[in-house]
Amino acid sequence: MYEFVQAVDPQEWVKPRDNETKVGQAVPLLPKAESYSAALASAYSAGQRVAILGVPECIGPRANLGNGGAQDGWNAFLKSFLNLQSTHALPLQDLLLVGNVDTTDLMLEAEQLDVSKPHELLRLRELVALLDTRVQHVVAPLFNAGFEVVLVGGGHNNAYPLLTSLHQAVGVPVGAINLDPHSDFRPREGRHSGNGFSYAYTEGALGYYHVMSLHEGKNSATTLKNLADAGFRYHSIHHLYDMQFTDAMRDVTAKAIAWQAPLGVEVDVDAIQFAPASAYNTTGVSVAQAYSFVSDLASLPEAKYLHLAEAAPSCHPAGIDAGMQHAGQLLSELLIAWLRGRGRRASEPLR
Repeated sequence: MYEFVQAVDPQEWVKPRDNETKVGQAVPLLPKAESYSAALASAYSAGQRVAILGVPECIGPRANLGNGGAQDGWNAFLKSFLNLQSTHALPLQDLLLVGNVDTTDLMLEAEQLDVSKPHELLRLRELVALLDTRVQHVVAPLFNAGFEVVLVGGGHNNAYPLLTSLHQAVGVPVGAINLDPHSDFRPREGRHSGNGFSYAYTEGALGYYHVMSLHEGKNSATTLKNLADAGFRYHSIHHLYDMQFTDAMRDVTAKAIAWQAPLGVEVDVDAIQFAPASAYNTTGVSVAQAYSFVSDLASLPEAKYLHLAEAAPSCHPAGIDAGMQHAGQLLSELLIAWLRGRGRRASEPLR
């Protein structure tokens, strides 16, 4: 295949049934060509516009002294999404199932490292930096070819290669709106899932940033100060408790429009109540609110990518089997939200 790209065989996931067509039997796949860029050009000329890519890793969350498990989010998504029915309600002709970033060697090394030992924690953070380069290698050509990107699975560390790749493609600082109890604006102490946005900001890739559902008790005073010093703001989860979510989304959408910058839409699954995530959360937003968050922002022509991070099926209280089902359904619904939202771009005026 292509360097650092592992193809997906949908037939390994699809449970066929007579007289039905599942998504996995109809979704366009990355074509064979002489190079990765040639394959993307071929897919784009065939009408595909939304590239779906997985990153099966938990190196970033562990390097942030958090839980593992995010490596399974991609497979949970495939198992659920590829078994949905193919109907007119899903514009499959717009999709390109690229596959996933090959993380096998990095994960094998990371599994041997003990975060309680400083030198091994340092190596884990070095592996995240190597992963950054690998994700950029796969994602940058997607943006350069004109695709929107939906990145599924792995830790929130992958926001950094998404933002830097988009920045390089468009040549201007980009914006991001992040549904997350954490700002992920921790100090630049070596790469991990908690500082993707601070690295991207310092390096000039991230020019505009807003966090939805931030919990002030889950962010250090230093992190909140650094966020404020950069000129970035947030809607706290407690603020959202006291207002209509639709009003908050109206505020955030207006802000994104005012930025006049390419936009990344970020979702940390642990923002959602009871979702199986690296950091389990009982007091976050609802699935319906997360769906609206994605759909409303996807309706903006500036929206260039959707990042679905930190789903960790093994962190489900009922075990990994329940977690795979829960995470798969949730990730599938959020992808559908993106597709439904982008479908409104031509039919509705900007708010």
